[in-house]
Amino acid sequence: MSASAGKIAVLDFGGQYTQLIARRVRDMSVYSEIFSCTHPLEPILAAGYKGIILSGGPSSVYEDGAPLPPKALFAAGIPVLGICYGMQAMGYLMGGHVVPAERREYGKAEITLQGSSRLLQGVEPEATGRVTVWMSHGDTVLRPPKGFTALAQTANCPVAAMADEDRRLYAVQFHPEVVHTPQGQKIFENFLAICEVSRTWSMAGFIDSTVESIRAQVNGQRVLCALSGGVDSAVTAVLVHRAIGEQLTCMYVDNGLMRKGESESVVHTFRDAFKINLIHVDATSQFIGALRGVTDPELKRKRIGAEFIAVFEDEARKLGDIPWLAQGTLYPDVIESVSFRGPSATIKTHHNVGGLPLKMRFKLVEPLRELFKDEVRRLGELLGLPPEIVWRQPFPGPGL
Repeated sequence: MSASAGKIAVLDFGGQYTQLIARRVRDMSVYSEIFSCTHPLEPILAAGYKGIILSGGPSSVYEDGAPLPPKALFAAGIPVLGICYGMQAMGYLMGGHVVPAERREYGKAEITLQGSSRLLQGVEPEATGRVTVWMSHGDTVLRPPKGFTALAQTANCPVAAMADEDRRLYAVQFHPEVVHTPQGQKIFENFLAICEVSRTWSMAGFIDSTVESIRAQVNGQRVLCALSGGVDSAVTAVLVHRAIGEQLTCMYVDNGLMRKGESESVVHTFRDAFKINLIHVDATSQFIGALRGVTDPELKRKRIGAEFIAVFEDEARKLGDIPWLAQGTLYPDVIESVSFRGPSATIKTHHNVGGLPLKMRFKLVEPLRELFKDEVRRLGELLGLPPEIVWRQPFPGPGL
């Protein structure tokens, strides 16, 4: 865990903006982590999270099998913020009156503020006397639970925000995480202040803690990293190299299908600029041979993946015993495996090295598994990678 000064948990109810909630919190220098709404509550509470955010979602609280947080959450003594479906779930479980809305609200809406709350402190009415927000809901809270105060309303939604200040329970029917709610950032800032969380999480701190973590994990053993020329594997390689130096060996397999001059650029950057042990394998003839006569795009992709594993496996054996494989798994890959929308059986891996951990019995080093893509790019800049790698546009894994 890279955050020691406080962190926020986000419970995912299948909402399309769940990852955006976590990113908004991180943008304010607070570490956030996403859990499925089915995750047991006790480990989350025991882990010291300073607050919990309930995401939106497509369900109705009245559906059979509708996802609901444990009611004990609201008696746990830590601040909770419900967003959209998270508000409906809070209202439903706490004894409020939640009903299917007579008119669904989707898109731009204007709320009228009423009363006062720490959550909405500093949120100012516009020239119309109302506040612009973004709505996306069917159910609505008609009457807040006992102990809650209604904080806002729209023409179609009598309770657009509510709060129980004594128990630090808050909810909004709209989406403060999207840019279409112009004052949404202020709402998150207020919630973090209520949580009394230190806003000290940074990418520089992440580098320091991750370097120490990598050293402890591999414990003096050798690590192999497959470079693709993309930003994820590049940042992984440089970060691992900073941690263990000569213990790292990188391998770049040139399949003859990359962008013009890309292979030369990769070799120069990592071998010459970063002084990383790099094996450059020109396997153009093998890949072209494997693709000869193949016209189906999906079959081409599979042929390229299989050929990569074969080449990588042959070259790796020449290096002797290397127990660890470093790869650029990102946080969205991890989230996909636990999402309420449909857990997958396996975490996605890099298109080229996907079969290697099991086939060659590697243990994995995944230093980026807590980061979103934009954070990886910022990390790459801090590590000194050139802009042409950090800001490279996405490129098909199997090449052109």
